[in-house]
Amino acid sequence: MYIALLGRQPALSIAELERRFTRVSWASPTAALIDREHPIDIQTLGGTQKLGRIVFSIPARDWRGVSMKIVSHYQKAWASETRKITLGISAYGFDTSVRDIQKTGLIMKQKLKASGASMRLVPQQDPALSTAVSHHNKLGLSDTKVELLVIRGPSHVYVAESTGAQNITALAARDQGRPRRDAFVGMLPPKLALLMLNLAGPLPETARVLDPFCGTGVVLQESLLRGYRAYGTDLSEKMIQYTNDNLNWLTPQLHNAPDWNTVVGDAIDTQWQPPIDAVVAESYLGQPFSAPPSDKKLVEVRGNCQHIISGFLKNLASQLAPGTPVVLAVPAWKRTDETFVHLPLVADVERYGFERVNLKTARPEQLLYARPDQVVGREILVLRTKA
Repeated sequence: MYIALLGRQPALSIAELERRFTRVSWASPTAALIDREHPIDIQTLGGTQKLGRIVFSIPARDWRGVSMKIVSHYQKAWASETRKITLGISAYGFDTSVRDIQKTGLIMKQKLKASGASMRLVPQQDPALSTAVSHHNKLGLSDTKVELLVIRGPSHVYVAESTGAQNITALAARDQGRPRRDAFVGMLPPKLALLMLNLAGPLPETARVLDPFCGTGVVLQESLLRGYRAYGTDLSEKMIQYTNDNLNWLTPQLHNAPDWNTVVGDAIDTQWQPPIDAVVAESYLGQPFSAPPSDKKLVEVRGNCQHIISGFLKNLASQLAPGTPVVLAVPAWKRTDETFVHLPLVADVERYGFERVNLKTARPEQLLYARPDQVVGREILVLRTKA
């Protein structure tokens, strides 16, 4: 059994896990249980910050009671360890101080020292270590670099040993290291592109993924890194050239580079070449805004986006086999009261030849990716073509 620490938008993160692994449930408001024995590579997940294998769980109690259980368990488990252990402790959902958490580590260190074992505690400023601290200390990547994830849910406390944290260095390199970027057409984060790929569900190893709005090629990049074949089209010749430059830069970094190709084409009337096993894309998001637009401006921009995206969906549905997964990011605009205005097509996808994929862990309206300062958010539609 695994437990995952979810990202800034937990509903999106748990939806990704459900589509990848099926047997997934909430452990707490910020964590998910994954009923699985086989190893999971956290670097294949876009919305999970940390991942751990559960060592034990106990009925929910305060930190003092949990601390005693942790010390007792690891005093026995590490009593004969001859190698030096690096330990970090991250507590989630507890009303306790950093000092109390560090005290647990110090007690463990004293107990192990008495039996001849050696330990280094990772310093911390907060009850939970940041992803960056976990990553840079390589916690969870070997038997002697351990991070305990201690997560308090409504009924149980779960104690897990981390199997790794999100590789923020690699994600930054994939984003900022590419030769071609363009802020005007949007900057889809690689981790969101990866999350969207996983929302398409388990795909065949040789799957061919289409992005009809490929831009600078972020979705195609993440598809190749997952071992899928990639196929991109875009209305702009400039964007196709940018994508080609970025994928040519990426290809030497792949052990076995899958096939990829790109073509200039308008998503409203392009005839895509089969096979297409999944469609994953960030659609046209319309004009960027630094502040909520006026009602008049919003009507104009929303109508323009509705026209383009609905035309694309009609064209796409006519070319896909029934049941083909489609994961699409569409715009949603934040009002001054912090609520969002959605596209009309979001409530009527059946009209365009699609149906929503039912998720048991998240509601459709929760699948919204937006930073606190962002006016134009991305609403993620998880669809499949109707039979």
